Amino acid sequence: MGQRVIVVISTTILFLTGLLLGYVLSQLVLGRLALNLVTFLGTFSLIVIFATLYYVLFWEFRRQQTAQPAISRPLNREYSADEFAPPIAQLRNQLVNLLGGDSEGAERLVAQARKTYPKMPEHWYWERVIADVERDRR
Repeated sequence: MGQRVIVVISTTILFLTGLLLGYVLSQLVLGRLALNLVTFLGTFSLIVIFATLYYVLFWEFRRQQTAQPAISRPLNREYSADEFAPPIAQLRNQLVNLLGGDSEGAERLVAQARKTYPKMPEHWYWERVIADVERDRR
């Protein structure tokens, strides 16, 4: 719900900024508005606002379309011997990528998860931290 409100407000601001920018530019072209420092900076700021909102809105739409659903497997479930558990190296790389290359931070988060949830399989800690980081980003 919160993202929809942001999108609606941003779209409204984008629309109004576009209308105002179009009006100011048309008045400049028609010669009804003198080009001085104030009109130049005002027009420039409208262009920056318009471009920024346009980029943010469409980046958000693209991000929502490419977002994949989280793994629906419960984190506290035990794996049987014949069930697939992702390799630790793959999970570690995924977590480090989520943290922007901070491998020490990834190790600290997993160490904290080990203290909080003792006696779990090793891959569980990595999956738990990955799920927590992804949840916190939403």
